[in-house]
Parts: sequence; structure tokens; C-alpha cells
Amino acid sequence: MKRSELEHVIRAAGTIAGERQIVVIGSQAILGQFPEASGILARSAEADVFPLDRPERSELIDGPIGEGSPFHEEYGYYAQGVDEHTAILPDGWRDRLIRIENANTDGKIGLCLEVHDLAISKYVAGREKDLEFTAELARHAMTVVSTLRERLKLTTHPALTAQRRKIVEGRIRHDFA
Repeated sequence: MKRSELEHVIRAAGTIAGERQIVVIGSQAILGQFPEASGILARSAEADVFPLDRPERSELIDGPIGEGSPFHEEYGYYAQGVDEHTAILPDGWRDRLIRIENANTDGKIGLCLEVHDLAISKYVAGREKDLEFTAELARHAMTVVSTLRERLKLTTHPALTAQRRKIVEGRIRHDFA
């Protein structure tokens, strides 16, 4: 996905949901802070989104612009309506959202996860594609190890047990070895 394509998804999702502010929490949130991201970082054709003020409206998004929709078939990318609990994120993540608002979003506002918050969610998820993503962030110096460690301390989700936290710490160490 390219930045202009993410902007299109934000515009379409906002229109469908009848909401102005759309949060992007999946990997393509990287395009908020790093609009020129490419390769592994931009390989997903999917943007995970939800309306900031009415996240329950995310269910309206899947049909019209979701996977397998005419939108997806025409453009080659799509939105997945999610909610804020889809990803495990550090406390305070909402205060660090990166704003996208321009002519291409047509009055809609995209709010993308800040790169370190995004990386923590990927380290916690731990799927192969997530770990390739975080390794690429580290390789391109888009993340800083000390900030990642601070954000991990801020991650207080009950699913992040002490054992799982140690696994995440090891993943971070591995990327910066």
C-alpha cells in the first residue's frame, strides 16, 4: 500500500461510517509517520481501521471496502474494520497518534499509530510477518531501542503476562543485536 492509497481508505472509511476521524492501527499505520515506507513495511494491501469516536461503526466498513469487495477488486487494497482492542498497545497511545489530513482525505482525518506503539503491537502479536516488520523498522533506524523498552513498560494489558513480556523483550533485543 502507498500513502495515497491509505488516504483513499481513510476517506472511504470515514464516509461509510459517517465519521470524520479514522484510526489506523495495523501495519499500514507506518505510512502516517513514514509516507515513503516501502518493501516489507508497505507490502500489506489491508488497512486496519476504526472510527475514533464510534468504534462500533467499524463493522459498517468491511462490506463496502473490505476484503473481496468491489473496492478491493478495483483498487487492489482494502480496509478491515477492527476495534481498539484488536492490538495490544502501550498506555497513552492515543496521545501519540500521527495525523493525516490533506486534499486526498477530503475532510476526513487519519490517525495512525506512532511507530514505537505500532512496533510494540507487532512484537506482542509475534507472527512471522510481524517480526519481519519490526526487524525492518530496526534495520532502517525507524525505531529506537530505548523508546521501545519504555513503551513496553507502558504496556499494561492483562494478556501481556510476565512470560510474554520476556518474550517481547527478547524480540526487541534480537532486532537490535
